[in-house]
Amino acid sequence: MSEWVDACAVDDVEEEDLIRFDHDGKTFAIYRSPDDDFFATDGICTHEHALLADGLVMDYIIECPKHNGRFDYRTGEAKGAPVCVNLKTYPVKVEDGRVFIDVG
Repeated sequence: MSEWVDACAVDDVEEEDLIRFDHDGKTFAIYRSPDDDFFATDGICTHEHALLADGLVMDYIIECPKHNGRFDYRTGEAKGAPVCVNLKTYPVKVEDGRVFIDVG
């Protein structure tokens, strides 16, 4: 079942960057791609449980700040050691300058 949540304003996320969004006890990461598209994943690394919002974003990849594990934020795919478990991704929509994610 869908549960669309207002996560942030479009202008809150710089191009090729991310922000942290907390909702109902869960941490998410909201990304803005170089193509001006928005994506959302779990906000905690699947390997060492570090906050991805403290990581580096470049070329559609989020790099964990704790151990340099890398994920494709568009698909959640783990991109090699030391991470081997993909990130969960969430549907995103943009309406009236706001970014919504489906947390349902």
